[in-house]
Amino acid sequence: MQLVIPQRNRSFGSVDALAIIGVIGLSIARWVPIATMVPFWGCGFRKLTGIPCPGCGLTRVADRVAHFNVLGALKANPLGTVAALLFAGCIVLSVVHLLFKVPVPELVMTEREWKRMRWAALGLFALNYGWVIFAHTTLHWR
Repeated sequence: MQLVIPQRNRSFGSVDALAIIGVIGLSIARWVPIATMVPFWGCGFRKLTGIPCPGCGLTRVADRVAHFNVLGALKANPLGTVAALLFAGCIVLSVVHLLFKVPVPELVMTEREWKRMRWAALGLFALNYGWVIFAHTTLHWR
Protein backbone atom coordinates (compact mmCIF):
# COMPACT_ATOMS: atom_id res chain seq x y z
CA MET A 1 0.00 0.00 0.00
CA GLN A 2 1.43 3.36 -1.04
CA LEU A 3 0.30 6.90 -0.40
CA VAL A 4 1.18 9.03 -3.41
CA ILE A 5 1.19 12.80 -3.04
CA PRO A 6 0.89 14.58 -6.42
CA GLN A 7 2.13 18.06 -7.30
CA ARG A 8 0.23 21.11 -6.04
CA ASN A 9 -2.82 21.57 -8.24
CA ARG A 10 -6.41 22.65 -8.46
CA SER A 11 -7.53 19.90 -10.80
CA PHE A 12 -11.00 18.50 -10.17
CA GLY A 13 -10.91 14.90 -9.01
CA SER A 14 -12.96 12.19 -7.34
CA VAL A 15 -12.72 13.76 -3.87
CA ASP A 16 -14.14 16.99 -5.29
CA ALA A 17 -17.01 15.06 -6.91
CA LEU A 18 -17.75 13.34 -3.60
CA ALA A 19 -17.67 16.76 -1.93
CA ILE A 20 -20.37 18.06 -4.29
CA ILE A 21 -22.52 15.01 -3.57
CA GLY A 22 -21.92 15.57 0.16
CA VAL A 23 -22.86 19.25 0.00
CA ILE A 24 -26.09 18.44 -1.83
CA GLY A 25 -27.05 15.52 0.42
CA LEU A 26 -26.17 17.10 3.76
CA SER A 27 -27.78 20.41 2.73
CA ILE A 28 -31.02 18.66 1.88
CA ALA A 29 -30.83 16.73 5.16
CA ARG A 30 -30.21 19.96 7.05
CA TRP A 31 -32.90 22.20 5.57
CA VAL A 32 -35.52 20.00 3.84
CA PRO A 33 -37.59 17.71 6.11
CA ILE A 34 -38.14 15.05 3.44
CA ALA A 35 -39.28 12.34 5.88
CA THR A 36 -42.17 14.52 7.06
CA MET A 37 -42.99 16.06 3.67
CA VAL A 38 -43.37 12.87 1.63
CA PRO A 39 -46.33 10.79 2.87
CA PHE A 40 -45.00 7.45 1.59
CA TRP A 41 -41.46 7.96 2.98
CA GLY A 42 -40.13 4.99 4.87
CA CYS A 43 -38.70 1.55 4.43
CA GLY A 44 -40.99 -0.59 2.30
CA PHE A 45 -39.01 -3.71 3.17
CA ARG A 46 -39.53 -3.12 6.89
CA LYS A 47 -43.22 -2.35 6.38
CA LEU A 48 -43.62 -5.59 4.45
CA THR A 49 -41.48 -7.95 6.56
CA GLY A 50 -41.04 -6.25 9.93
CA ILE A 51 -37.25 -6.55 9.49
CA PRO A 52 -35.21 -3.44 8.68
CA CYS A 53 -33.27 -3.34 5.41
CA PRO A 54 -29.50 -2.66 5.38
CA GLY A 55 -30.20 0.99 4.57
CA CYS A 56 -32.69 1.57 7.37
CA GLY A 57 -31.72 4.62 9.35
CA LEU A 58 -29.82 6.39 6.57
CA THR A 59 -32.30 9.29 6.40
CA ARG A 60 -31.94 9.73 10.17
CA VAL A 61 -28.14 9.49 9.80
CA ALA A 62 -28.04 12.27 7.20
CA ASP A 63 -30.37 14.44 9.27
CA ARG A 64 -28.46 13.90 12.50
CA VAL A 65 -25.00 14.39 10.96
CA ALA A 66 -26.24 17.57 9.26
CA HIS A 67 -27.37 18.77 12.71
CA PHE A 68 -24.06 17.68 14.33
CA ASN A 69 -25.69 14.86 16.36
CA VAL A 70 -23.08 12.19 15.63
CA LEU A 71 -24.03 9.95 18.58
CA GLY A 72 -27.66 9.85 17.45
CA ALA A 73 -26.50 9.06 13.92
CA LEU A 74 -24.33 6.21 15.18
CA LYS A 75 -27.35 4.71 16.94
CA ALA A 76 -29.38 4.80 13.72
CA ASN A 77 -26.79 3.21 11.39
CA PRO A 78 -23.07 3.13 12.30
CA LEU A 79 -21.69 2.47 8.82
CA GLY A 80 -23.98 5.12 7.36
CA THR A 81 -22.60 7.56 9.91
CA VAL A 82 -19.05 6.77 8.83
CA ALA A 83 -20.08 7.37 5.21
CA ALA A 84 -21.76 10.69 6.06
CA LEU A 85 -18.69 11.83 8.01
CA LEU A 86 -16.47 10.81 5.08
CA PHE A 87 -18.63 12.97 2.80
CA ALA A 88 -18.18 15.86 5.26
CA GLY A 89 -14.43 15.23 5.27
CA CYS A 90 -14.41 15.29 1.47
CA ILE A 91 -16.13 18.68 1.59
CA VAL A 92 -13.43 20.11 3.84
CA LEU A 93 -10.61 18.50 1.85
CA SER A 94 -12.05 19.71 -1.45
CA VAL A 95 -12.37 23.30 -0.22
CA VAL A 96 -8.77 23.29 1.00
CA HIS A 97 -7.61 21.61 -2.20
CA LEU A 98 -9.38 23.98 -4.58
CA LEU A 99 -8.65 27.18 -2.66
CA PHE A 100 -5.02 26.61 -1.67
CA LYS A 101 -3.75 24.11 -4.27
CA VAL A 102 -3.19 21.49 -1.56
CA PRO A 103 -2.64 18.14 -3.30
CA VAL A 104 -5.08 15.33 -2.55
CA PRO A 105 -3.17 12.15 -1.60
CA GLU A 106 -3.90 9.03 -3.64
CA LEU A 107 -3.88 5.55 -2.15
CA VAL A 108 -2.33 2.95 -4.47
CA MET A 109 -2.94 -0.69 -3.58
CA THR A 110 -2.03 -4.00 -5.12
CA GLU A 111 -4.70 -6.44 -6.32
CA ARG A 112 -4.18 -8.52 -3.17
CA GLU A 113 -4.73 -5.46 -0.96
CA TRP A 114 -7.88 -4.54 -2.91
CA LYS A 115 -9.16 -8.08 -2.38
CA ARG A 116 -8.60 -7.76 1.38
CA MET A 117 -10.36 -4.39 1.38
CA ARG A 118 -13.36 -5.89 -0.41
CA TRP A 119 -13.59 -8.72 2.16
CA ALA A 120 -13.21 -6.23 5.01
CA ALA A 121 -15.96 -4.06 3.52
CA LEU A 122 -18.23 -7.10 3.18
CA GLY A 123 -17.55 -8.02 6.82
CA LEU A 124 -18.26 -4.47 8.00
CA PHE A 125 -21.47 -4.46 5.99
CA ALA A 126 -22.60 -7.70 7.64
CA LEU A 127 -21.74 -6.43 11.14
CA ASN A 128 -23.53 -3.16 10.46
CA TYR A 129 -26.63 -4.95 9.17
CA GLY A 130 -26.63 -7.13 12.28
CA TRP A 131 -26.50 -4.00 14.41
CA VAL A 132 -29.31 -2.34 12.44
CA ILE A 133 -31.55 -5.40 12.88
CA PHE A 134 -30.70 -5.64 16.60
CA ALA A 135 -31.13 -1.92 17.30
CA HIS A 136 -34.38 -1.51 15.37
CA THR A 137 -36.09 -4.68 16.55
CA THR A 138 -34.83 -4.95 20.13
CA LEU A 139 -33.89 -1.45 21.28
CA HIS A 140 -36.56 0.40 19.25
CA TRP A 141 -34.23 3.30 18.52
CA ARG A 142 -35.44 5.82 16.04
